[in-house]
Amino acid sequence: MPRKITRREFLKSAGLVGGLALGGGAAARLVHDLTGRDFQVERSRAWLDAVPPAIQGSDLPNIVLISTDDLGYGDLGCYGSQAIRTPNVDRMAQQGVMMTNFYACAPLCSPSRAGLLTGRYPIRTHVTMPLYALGAPLDIAFNALGVYRYGVRGIPEDEILVSEVLQRRGYRTALIGKWHLGDRSPHLPNDNGFDLFYGALFSNDDPPYEIYRNRQVEIPHPADQGKLTANMTREALQFIHQNQQQPFFLYYAQPFPHFPNHPADAHRGRSAAGAYGDVVEEIDWSAGEILRTLRELGIEENTLVIFTSDNGPWWEGSPGGLRGRKNLTFEGGMRVPLIARWPGRLPEGRVLDDVAINLDFFSTFLKLAGAPLPQDRIIDGRDILPLWQGAAGAGHEAIYYYKSSNLLGLRYRDWKYLRRHMTDNGGYASLRQGPFLFNLASDPDESYNLIESRPEVSAQLNGMMDEWDSAIHQNVRGWIE
Repeated sequence: MPRKITRREFLKSAGLVGGLALGGGAAARLVHDLTGRDFQVERSRAWLDAVPPAIQGSDLPNIVLISTDDLGYGDLGCYGSQAIRTPNVDRMAQQGVMMTNFYACAPLCSPSRAGLLTGRYPIRTHVTMPLYALGAPLDIAFNALGVYRYGVRGIPEDEILVSEVLQRRGYRTALIGKWHLGDRSPHLPNDNGFDLFYGALFSNDDPPYEIYRNRQVEIPHPADQGKLTANMTREALQFIHQNQQQPFFLYYAQPFPHFPNHPADAHRGRSAAGAYGDVVEEIDWSAGEILRTLRELGIEENTLVIFTSDNGPWWEGSPGGLRGRKNLTFEGGMRVPLIARWPGRLPEGRVLDDVAINLDFFSTFLKLAGAPLPQDRIIDGRDILPLWQGAAGAGHEAIYYYKSSNLLGLRYRDWKYLRRHMTDNGGYASLRQGPFLFNLASDPDESYNLIESRPEVSAQLNGMMDEWDSAIHQNVRGWIE
């Protein structure tokens, strides 16, 4: 007669089986992550090592990229704001080029920054969601739930960043402000082509909020955020002064107006848009200080200055009449301001309706630095300096709208198609809606769905998205052999 198993023996056996199952699941997940990443570090190192320094570095232009955090399309005076005064940025627009159809490559922080620095859609970099400090509650949750693609928690080593290329061409490089692409080596700013890093590794609502100088904490948590813009302006001006005799690349990744807003005392209560407007006006002051310094040093005619945002506005801020906000693929989440100023090289007062995207900075800056584009990977951006200078047809005919790793939409000329997904529709936000077809020329705020009246256009755009999706799935990293 079989021996009767005791309760203790049963629980022990069940625990052993459960442990083996969990252990096996964790092992399978690890194997999946490591093999799925498709990292090819050596090919990137070899390409970067082959980039020669410029023979005449003094002939290269300086580049200043001011990228704000969660600034809306309608938050600047030149884009229609009545509540926020931005005289310095407005003057930039009068003296340069302003774009009305410029996009971030993602409606969220980390993926947008990954795309900006690599020239590649975030799906290719595996950085498709906001990153959090290692061990933070959201980091643990995202990793456990598989939100991080293949467990990637920092910009991959095999991505080529524009800062790395410019550094090898002889530029002095600085990141001042927010990084948000990893908090451990080899994912830190100084590991990725920046000679100077002064700022925070994460958003200003992610504790511990510390300010680093390169690899060391200079201002421990909790950093006084009311002094952030003044401190970063000081560092930016100092960097410009120290490097005025050689080419420099300044990536000023402003941490505001991301929530929470902490305007300096000198700017508090001055706008008609509350604390949000106050910090935007302080950002405008900061941009004005940079422009003034370039002028006083006599180097403004050799310096391209760009002002933009990483995505649309979050809890506050104006999408400028566009539908949607941050974290949505409607226009308000991804269409952002873009102003470019370069006296003598760009026309004054030009307003462009052509389509461009922050992926284009990579190709544009490399062209200015006389560096070739990598030929071993797909680069999704393009050189848009000719577009700014007046070349016809230099914009994008098609751009793709991603949320996380999901391709949700496509803009093709004036048409925009969105797949069925969870949207912004009040009490029905938890339900999937769509698909949608909009004509952005006649309906810029995406109010009228033409999915039934223009089925032939819907079919065309849906087919284009299917083709793109198929190509991505076959070669997600975009390697070219």
